[in-house]
Amino acid sequence: MTDAIAALAARFFDAIERGDVEAVGDCYAPDVAVWHNTDGLATGKAENLKVLSGLVRGFPERRYEDRRLSVFPGGFVQQHVLRAVRRDGARRELAACVICQVAGGRITRLDEYFDSAHVALFTA
Repeated sequence: MTDAIAALAARFFDAIERGDVEAVGDCYAPDVAVWHNTDGLATGKAENLKVLSGLVRGFPERRYEDRRLSVFPGGFVQQHVLRAVRRDGARRELAACVICQVAGGRITRLDEYFDSAHVALFTA
């Protein structure tokens, strides 16, 4: 069970790195809730994939580095640093912690935590 969850986590973040938004969507349950600490709002699958599409367009190079994955029954936690290059060549990085609940081989809830000041620098 935990091997399957670890494989799901790797597929999910690898798909974002590749810019494969459809593959990201395949990792989500249809009724997934995606929450970010910076706004306190939970969004659904369609809205999250729209945001990810914007990230892919705005940052054509993305790498999740320093991945630290902990798997537990029913989910995983990953800490990482997203290092990306914006379309204009500017380099950005953002440390984050993602907690996911998993059922039926898909992510049912994703909670992402990062420092809002670093988000402002990442998008500036």
